[in-house]
Amino acid sequence: MNDEQAREEPQETDKEEERELNAEEESSEESENDEFNASLEEANDKYLRLYADFENYKKITARNKEELLKYANEDLITEILTVIDHLELALQHSTEDDASNALAEGVNLTLKELRNILEKHGLISIDALGKPFDPSLHHAISQVEAEGTDDNTVAKEFRKGYMLKGRVLRAALVGVSKKQTESGDKESDSDEENAVTADKKKKT
Repeated sequence: MNDEQAREEPQETDKEEERELNAEEESSEESENDEFNASLEEANDKYLRLYADFENYKKITARNKEELLKYANEDLITEILTVIDHLELALQHSTEDDASNALAEGVNLTLKELRNILEKHGLISIDALGKPFDPSLHHAISQVEAEGTDDNTVAKEFRKGYMLKGRVLRAALVGVSKKQTESGDKESDSDEENAVTADKKKKT
């Protein structure tokens, strides 16, 4: 081996070592980049999930607030319905004399005004008579044998039902028709008063 070959061999060895070092550095950099990208992707995923959760929370909060405001007067209106019941009952039992007629007219005007005010706040009465019995709208307290009426139909209304902004505030107290039998008993005229009285006893 001459001197020139001896000089070339260390140079080639140095180049190989340098290439290996460069390859190791590049591999290390790639590994660090992969770790950084994975960490960045994980952080971004957490952010997106947190943002989605926050948006859902805002929607739920806004919906709950809207629902609360929408039915804020529910308890008050429910109490006022009792006053309406009493006024309607008073009109039904008014007599035909002049004094009673004048009083009945005043009560009727008061009742109309009260209904108009409540309607502005979303209260509507449930149309029950002659309608098929619906347990979500009607509360049956008796069965009525009525001629010319389909079975399971509201044949008598003891107390009006009401809805507030699309939600049932108070179900109507009704008598539901059934097929008439030979010994069918007719409902007495005091059924409405008895129904209202029974309902009050339930509340107390």
